[in-house]
Amino acid sequence: MPAMNAPAPSTAVPLRQDARTIGLIGLAHGSSHFFHMLLPPMFPWLIEAFHLSYAELGFLVSLFFVVSGVGQALAGFVVDRVGARPVLFGALGCFVASSLVAASAQGYGGLMAAAALAGLGNAPFHPVDFTILNKRVSAPRLGHAFSVHGISGNLGWALAPLFLAGLTTAFGSWRVAYLGAAAWAAAVLALMVWHRDALDDRQGAWAHEAPAAAGSAAAAPRPAEHPLAFLRLPSVWLCFSFFFWTTVALSAIQSFASPALRAMYGLPLTVTALVVTGYMLAGAAGMVLGGFIVARTERLEKVIALCLGFCGVMLALVGTGWLPGPAAIGVAALAGLGTGLAGPSRDMLIKRAAPPGATGRVYGTVYSGLDLGFAVAAPLLGRLMDAGQAHAIFFCSAGALIAGVSSAALVGRGLALRRAAPAAAVA
Repeated sequence: MPAMNAPAPSTAVPLRQDARTIGLIGLAHGSSHFFHMLLPPMFPWLIEAFHLSYAELGFLVSLFFVVSGVGQALAGFVVDRVGARPVLFGALGCFVASSLVAASAQGYGGLMAAAALAGLGNAPFHPVDFTILNKRVSAPRLGHAFSVHGISGNLGWALAPLFLAGLTTAFGSWRVAYLGAAAWAAAVLALMVWHRDALDDRQGAWAHEAPAAAGSAAAAPRPAEHPLAFLRLPSVWLCFSFFFWTTVALSAIQSFASPALRAMYGLPLTVTALVVTGYMLAGAAGMVLGGFIVARTERLEKVIALCLGFCGVMLALVGTGWLPGPAAIGVAALAGLGTGLAGPSRDMLIKRAAPPGATGRVYGTVYSGLDLGFAVAAPLLGRLMDAGQAHAIFFCSAGALIAGVSSAALVGRGLALRRAAPAAAVA
């Protein structure tokens, strides 16, 4: 984990400088997660407007994440070559375009175009965000930067249903809600351009990946590796697997927890819609604590296992149907606390697994597992809903979390062996 061992500069980076970069990236990341939810909160209105099934709506979610997943793996190479900042600006522009297309959609084809554009905009965010954070945020604050990054994503997920459904209800038109989303993305883009100096990863304030300190300038340079050499690392694919399984679980909650709770417990949609917001807010609270945990823990996979195990138990309990309706909503929302606590540990685990100089490529590849998870899960879970198997939504989510814990455990074991190897060689 060379990136963690970079020499400290003689002068500490001011808090204000770090906070500015962290805040901007947090806002950008929150906006990307907002656009993950461009379509799911509007499913009831889109069903009424276009007479669609849950399986058809699930395909729209899949389209978003197929475009995003393929684009994310490629975006990592673009970020490493041309820099993160211009890619960020282009991504936010795609969000503006996707919202305008959704607002003017006249049928299923228009919704498909909106989903594809939003997926294209979402594709670069993780390689962009983590490249900028790793280049510009000082090492002592990096764990907290990861925490804020995760919190902002959850807040974006939580805000989207309130924002879109609120505008639809207030103006009596889902098209107005999408115009509001376009205005939001345009405002964020303008702010990023205004503060573009704080996002310049080519002029990093803290060179985590600097190859040498002043005392080692004469050291022999390492031979350049092939750009795809990182794909030979098992840890990269285990991290990919971890994201795939945990995202299957998240997809179940985001897209179908609300209608599943309505079907199981007979609660009105206006009440069950709160479960996604509650889950994301609980996750955000967990990430605040997770930022402190990651700074004090060496075996991060143990933190991940404990937290995701708690989440899986809560969701399985909801799936049994044993709880009173309001309690089921509360327990499902509380499960988000476990995913939030695990978030910063997850991101630091990936950082430790990444070889130097390949930050964008590694994060792009690993996080494309997130997109694949959403793409695969949405239509399959939609079919379960169409078949009246609402309880299976929660059991599938719990099972996927257990599979994710297994992947994280293998990553942690590999890192532990890597750390032990130099000590064994010296002995």
